[in-house]
Amino acid sequence: MERVVQSFDSFADADCADDDFYAGLTPAERIDILLSVIEHYRSCLGEAAERFERVYRVAELSQG
Repeated sequence: MERVVQSFDSFADADCADDDFYAGLTPAERIDILLSVIEHYRSCLGEAAERFERVYRVAELSQG
């Protein structure tokens, strides 16, 4: 992957550039990025990453 440095005048401009970049990728390129992020995550946590499970908690909001 080619690394490019860009400078922006605002966060909004940077966000638009990010959106344009990812919109221009092929599905295969998107999958490659996803897999590299997963690989990096697993290598950082080691064995703990293998046992990690997502936990969702639903909390009721009180009225009042």
